[in-house]
Amino acid sequence: MREYYEENKKRWDHLVEVHKSSKHYDVNEFLQGGNTLDDVIIKEVGDVRGKSMLHLMCHFGLDTLSWARLGADVTGVDFSERAIELARELAKKAQIEARFICSDVYALDDVLAEEFDLVFTSDGVINWLHDLRAWANIIASHLRSGGSFYIREIHPFSYIFDDDCEDYVLKVRDPYFEVDRPLEFEGQESYTDRFLDISLKSYEWPHSVSDIINSLIGAGLVIESFNEFPYSCYRSLPFMREYEKGKWWLPEKKRTIPFLFSIKARKK
Repeated sequence: MREYYEENKKRWDHLVEVHKSSKHYDVNEFLQGGNTLDDVIIKEVGDVRGKSMLHLMCHFGLDTLSWARLGADVTGVDFSERAIELARELAKKAQIEARFICSDVYALDDVLAEEFDLVFTSDGVINWLHDLRAWANIIASHLRSGGSFYIREIHPFSYIFDDDCEDYVLKVRDPYFEVDRPLEFEGQESYTDRFLDISLKSYEWPHSVSDIINSLIGAGLVIESFNEFPYSCYRSLPFMREYEKGKWWLPEKKRTIPFLFSIKARKK
């Protein structure tokens, strides 16, 4: 796993520089008082005022800092040193109180012993995890009794389609279920810009919805809600259209397949 980890880390260190100036993240709007959280996420998570929140795999922290603007006491975690550096810079510029920790999610127990009211993660995180059981146990270990875990994520079913096909054709390319070895990609564009060519390898692991849900149940969490959505948070297929900011649909807003899902779970 070390080889995969180092290659993925190299890619995400590079993506920090790409993403901080992208329209997708719009750092300038955020610094002027904006909030990067989707309205559905805010509604489903609920009131966070006065609550402690752990944000796993937070990238450079815009969502983390957005939760802080809504009243949460936030701690963001990411394995990219450059991402954490930028998150701290942005917190200082925005004058937002926040803590950021550089750590691989699987090694988090070595550097953090606290329990939180909320654990949060979102949008493009599951496919970078090779061991969902360990991930779910980490989540449970950092939730206080009665605390909530929330994930809004890319639907695993939408990952199976060929994202290089310009015509409106849903062509299956990648597996839906777990595989023995990770899928290897090279020269992919970023989700913020399909016309970039990032000549770095990445390794990703497919996981089914049942694998995700059962890992959380296996860690002792009680599933309270599971929802699916017919739109994506980015242009995941070339022929998708942004009918409203941050929501990409198939042409004519066809509700053909799920592109996002959310889970809310509670620790007993």
